[in-house]
Amino acid sequence: MRQLNPEHFERLVPLLNQAPFFRKLKMRVTELGWSYALVELDLDEEHNNLFGGTHGGTYTAMIDTAAYWSAYCQMDEQTSFITVDVGASMMGAPQGNKLVARGECLKMGRTMGLTEATVKDLGGRIIAHGNSKVVAIPVMNTIDQLLTTLGSEPLPPKYLD
Repeated sequence: MRQLNPEHFERLVPLLNQAPFFRKLKMRVTELGWSYALVELDLDEEHNNLFGGTHGGTYTAMIDTAAYWSAYCQMDEQTSFITVDVGASMMGAPQGNKLVARGECLKMGRTMGLTEATVKDLGGRIIAHGNSKVVAIPVMNTIDQLLTTLGSEPLPPKYLD
């Protein structure tokens, strides 16, 4: 396992949380580490379906986000990647107004990774679970290119070794 640079992640996480979609859903990445990511979401009425329950798209968005970012630490420094599929199973209604998703990178190859994520409520009950595949795409923007577009300084190196 390569040694991650904490400064890289301290600067990256706040930038990720500027994404318009994240802000709209009141979702945020709270932690990234080797092979995992944590995502939190504050539930309110805007997340409900017509019947008053949390919309399944809310869970799917959390699964996709946590699973995707769980693969980030294992990708080469300037590799871009995309999600190619997400499967999600809804398993219950949450209690309380906060959800936490933990994404895990199960296997990372040179070009494809297999990931999963579990969404829990504050009581620790599993509310949803899903899996995803990510694929390296050489023509996509890298993190450094994105930062340039945002007018931000480049991040420190991802790895210390």
